[in-house]
Order: sequence, then structure tokens, then C-alpha cells
Amino acid sequence: MSTLSIFKNRPVASALALAMAVGVPASFYAAPAPVEAAAGDLDKAVAALRGISTMKADFVQTDRNGQAVSGVMTLKRPGKIRFEYEKGVPLLVVSNGKSMYMIDYEVNQVQRWPIKNSPLGALLDPSRDVKKYGRLIPTSHDDVVSIEVRDPKRPEFGVITLIFARDASAPGGLRLTHWVALDSQNHRTTVRLSNNRYGVAVADSAFRFRDPRRSSRRPG
Repeated sequence: MSTLSIFKNRPVASALALAMAVGVPASFYAAPAPVEAAAGDLDKAVAALRGISTMKADFVQTDRNGQAVSGVMTLKRPGKIRFEYEKGVPLLVVSNGKSMYMIDYEVNQVQRWPIKNSPLGALLDPSRDVKKYGRLIPTSHDDVVSIEVRDPKRPEFGVITLIFARDASAPGGLRLTHWVALDSQNHRTTVRLSNNRYGVAVADSAFRFRDPRRSSRRPG
């Protein structure tokens, strides 16, 4: 199966939520003796997300069949994110702070939807989503914090579970290690991060893209 098959016949929201087929390891959820989250961990997670002005990280995106692709994620406050996929995957996912775009350079198509309609809204706007709609999920490790974010009044927006590891060197003392997104069609996506770099210089031009409907060239 080719890497591109991961994305074929998938709803846009699922591609945007990015990834995932393999869920979070059972050790994070189905522990025999769950560790209750410490009081204040939800506030700490919100502070950790707000504390990221810019960030770059390598990511691995896995679908429910176990197929994986990798790339580089770039984030900049407020609300900007870019998923640059590995060579051979002609897709780009970009948010300019207001809307999320999925650009398919293989078929020269661009799809757009508001950030708030994506599970990634919780990552891009923690003050709006994490604090208001988030709840702590017990884990099997006292150094892991898991937060499920959903709007019960808008199930079409999906669910995202953010997983952090306690790390004194990360903003707010919590390092985002991965997330699991479930869209309204019950498509699960998992994105795992590594090599997180904070406070890096990121130009606003990183969140623009060449429209393939006007040019057949992929941006360099």
C-alpha cells in the first residue's frame, strides 16, 4: 500500500485532524490502577500550550490500518500551524490563523474549513477549547497528563485527546508528546511528536501556500 493510500477516500476533517489509526497505547488509558491527575493539571496544560510562541517538531502520522507517514510540524501563535509531509506525499496542511487548508498537489485541489470545526482547534486555541471543554483522563503514569477536549453541543467538531509528559525544560513544565483525534465520522488519527524545538524563528510566510489551481508547481 502506498503512503498516499492513507489519505484516499478519507473525509477532509479526518485528514486535517491528521493521522491516525493507531490509538494511544493502552498504558495511557486502560491501566489496572489509573493514576488520578493532580489538581491543577488542566490549568498547567493550558499554560503549557499558551507558553508556546513558536515550535517545530518532527511528527509521525499513523492511520487505523497502521500505515504511517512522517514530516515536520511548525506552529506559531496565534493559530498558525503547518504540516509538511515527507517527500513523495504531495499533501500540505496549513492554518493561517483563521482557516485550515488541505492542499492536494496530486489532483490540484484545495479544501478549506474554519479552525473551530477541526479537533486541532484545541491545540491552536487553548484558551477557547482546552479550558472550556477539556477534562482530565486518568493515566497509568504520574508523569503523563491526558486531556480530552470535546464540545458536547457540537459533536460534528470531533474529539481530540492531548497527551503531555512532565518536562521541566518545556513551556509550563509539560511537553506535548502526541494527540489522538476522532472526527465526526469516527476516523481516528494519531500524531506523535519528537525533537520538539521551542522559540525558533518562524516567518509568517511559512503559513502561506501556492495554490495548485493556479500553478502545477509545488512550493519549494
